[in-house]
Amino acid sequence: MLYRIIDADDLPSLIRAFMDSYELVAPVKHGPGYIFDVVDDPSDVVLDYPTTIASPKKYFLPSEETLFKFDVASNDVVDFEIDIKPRVLFGVHPCDLNAIERLDAVFLDSRYGDPYYRARREATLIVGVGCMPTQNCFCHRVDADEAPRGYDLFLQDLGDRYWVSISSVAAAEILEESTHLREATDEDRALFAAATHRRTAAFDGSIPNVQDIAMLMDTYHSDPFWAEFGSRCLNCTACAAVCPTCMCFDIKDILSPDAKTGERVRVWDSCNSPHFARVAGGHNFRADERGRVRHRMYHKLNGFKVKHGSMLCVGCGRCVNACKVNINPIEVFKFFDEKTRSSAVLSKEANDAE
Repeated sequence: MLYRIIDADDLPSLIRAFMDSYELVAPVKHGPGYIFDVVDDPSDVVLDYPTTIASPKKYFLPSEETLFKFDVASNDVVDFEIDIKPRVLFGVHPCDLNAIERLDAVFLDSRYGDPYYRARREATLIVGVGCMPTQNCFCHRVDADEAPRGYDLFLQDLGDRYWVSISSVAAAEILEESTHLREATDEDRALFAAATHRRTAAFDGSIPNVQDIAMLMDTYHSDPFWAEFGSRCLNCTACAAVCPTCMCFDIKDILSPDAKTGERVRVWDSCNSPHFARVAGGHNFRADERGRVRHRMYHKLNGFKVKHGSMLCVGCGRCVNACKVNINPIEVFKFFDEKTRSSAVLSKEANDAE
């Protein structure tokens, strides 16, 4: 890993240099919030943005995509050739960098890798950027507040300059050609440390720091809490739509009007949807909201970690913003915190009685 410093005035030049060879996707203002979108003008890029409404996941895993086409009469299948553009995803927060790594673990590193995801991922450079947490950010509680990898460049704003972490040759060449790089000084390192401290101090301290969350998901798997928690669910699936790591999908065969040809399409789905666990014959393995909400939280906080070593939730807070009935991991953490505190009190009273 290399570290360099560039002046803040060099940032537009860096963006233009990327735009010369790549499609550039970056955070831009959109109504009352911010979204990731294709950028044509460097001045549209906003790097000091709060969390975007939705994640950049759609640039690797589109909400709808054709997998292949078929001819019913001849029983022929034609692979669908996707139009892959070399792309730079610019200005990605650490939580979203961690989220992309979680997606990579499933779609790239599994025994049966996904060729559609892989094609987009390999054609994309990623430029991360440091951020300040909003009220609903809890990435620090799920070990996703830092991104030691998963980017080609990472920019940390130091005021009139940027600290740049460099981890790929392709990005380094563009950086060197378009900016005035210099070595970091002791002053730069002090500014970097101060920026890191400000960010750490800005998180909401009322969000509990719960240890052994995965174990607690097992311990309280049958607790009445889940019935009340799930009963709030409106089945709107907004949480999955904005989540950077939700990866459930459905497959549909769509026939042409004459029923002679068609195409197989992959579309986003959600385990919170009432029909998600319904199988042939009509049986539904998670027919009620309690089971669906608990399953989703279990996968985010336990199941994925068992297999891949990290929680699937990256604490971006988007589900906190999107859910109208306050169903989110923070509420689960509060429940666990209350339970562990109560257990500690009972244990102390029992010891004192002895």
